[in-house]
Amino acid sequence: MELSELRFFATAEHECGYLPGKKARTVVADPAQVTSMALYSRLADYGFRRSGDHVYVPQCGECQACIPVRVDTSRFSARRIQRRVLKRNVALEESWRPAVFDEEHFALYQRYMQARHAEGSMAQHTPDDYAEFLLCKWSETELLELRDATGLLAVGVVDVLETGLSSVYTFFAPEASSRSLGVYAVLRTLARCQREARPWLYLGYWIEACAKMSYKRGYLPQQRYQHGHWVTWNG
Repeated sequence: MELSELRFFATAEHECGYLPGKKARTVVADPAQVTSMALYSRLADYGFRRSGDHVYVPQCGECQACIPVRVDTSRFSARRIQRRVLKRNVALEESWRPAVFDEEHFALYQRYMQARHAEGSMAQHTPDDYAEFLLCKWSETELLELRDATGLLAVGVVDVLETGLSSVYTFFAPEASSRSLGVYAVLRTLARCQREARPWLYLGYWIEACAKMSYKRGYLPQQRYQHGHWVTWNG
């Protein structure tokens, strides 16, 4: 299917989840048409992201704060602070698994949400909510598991695109927050890109005024999708 044949739908205006006091609107590609990784990969090159079975892009009128970011994996080299995270977690066991519902993963997800987002609706997610948020019937998605002797510490949800890998979401044991497991998961996903000669790691949207997005600035060099073009940014 050609991209010109796709239908798109705009959501109603809603509260922005990242910038207080701002309104947001999302454009969603017709779920009945986007049913393959090949098509999603092409949309990713225009700044789209996946959430469950839906492929979307923010479209908020005059606000252009959400900027798609992808890391140039062939040129990426860990910075000093990232090398410290690698050293801190070098003993962790790493494995990649197909993305299917797993009770152990869901239990960790619940603990993470209750610790990080206790006041939000995500803290009350059911197994169905979890699957609708992170899994997808048609996507080629894998789960990065990180373990130590105590058990499962973190899970990274990663889509395998034609042009690289895409980090969808990472959740981890709240008591292990000092290990910077979110950063470590990104670094291990970057290592896989380099090992498999995949040119890009897509990190989703960066918002300059949102502190929780600031970590994305640290993976260089990267490209940012602005005004219809990917522009290299070296920090």
